[in-house]
Amino acid sequence: MSALLKPPAVAADATVAVVSPASTPRQERVERGMEALRALGYAPRPGEHLFTRGPLYFAGTPQMRLKDLHHAFAGDEARAIFTTRGGYGSNYLLDGLDLERIANNPKPLMGYSDLTAPQLWLLDELGLPAFHGPMLSADFARDGGVHLASLQAALSGKPYTVGAEEGLRTLHPGQARGILYGGCLSILTALLGTPYEPQTEGKLLFLEDTGAKPYQIDRMLWQLMRAGKLEGVRGIVFGEMLDCTSPGAPPELLEEVILRVFADFKGPIVMGLRSGHVSRGNVTLTFGVEAELRAGKEAHLHLLEAAVAIGKGRNR
Repeated sequence: MSALLKPPAVAADATVAVVSPASTPRQERVERGMEALRALGYAPRPGEHLFTRGPLYFAGTPQMRLKDLHHAFAGDEARAIFTTRGGYGSNYLLDGLDLERIANNPKPLMGYSDLTAPQLWLLDELGLPAFHGPMLSADFARDGGVHLASLQAALSGKPYTVGAEEGLRTLHPGQARGILYGGCLSILTALLGTPYEPQTEGKLLFLEDTGAKPYQIDRMLWQLMRAGKLEGVRGIVFGEMLDCTSPGAPPELLEEVILRVFADFKGPIVMGLRSGHVSRGNVTLTFGVEAELRAGKEAHLHLLEAAVAIGKGRNR
């Protein structure tokens, strides 16, 4: 991973671009989400193809979606980029991303789920920190959908800590420090064997998903392990894992799966952090920064480094 290319910090009254890089969102939910952004002081600027329907389930062709994303990165009007939803389709943008344009004008790109693919590619290739956080349709559109403290800290460049209040609990005790990295587990495994393969090795790894049965989580973790992607990992943070259950199975089955898969793992393992696909209060995490995980009677994840540049300069 390159040295961090930190975008400028985002003021509370900044103009922010809103784009749909994957599937078509529901217009009424996006409009509700933009109202929530305005209530926080931001001025949302919608992309040209925000509500385009098709082809298939996509919010426009790859060229349309790339145009909106590149336009959002260009110029100084928008200081951050928020996405409407994930779904499927941002993988088709990877081949066409203008890395030089983005590197010349880095900005926070906020999202999760399907957005894991472009976020991690920009982190691995350019060092642009990934902002794994709330989207308009899924989170800003509902009451209590956004964890405001972490969102505002991430965009303003303040260190912050999440713990039990954000769902964290210890599965295996320990302490580890390293570069925070990760995202949606199913997207990470889908990228294996491609030019955009995630560089998870040696990191403090965050993994989350939704609607996957415990045996499917087991299979994806096995795939990451056999692909060498868990080599040197210092600590593991699992998300809330919303609806990752099997009908009729005990609720603790997923925890048992995780502990069996990582039976020989020496570092800390925690679970339950509400970031990504969550029931409420979506926590913003910044991938690419130094973080520390402490897992004992209580679990805490400390984000030690700002993902944005405060004042002059952008680079670490």
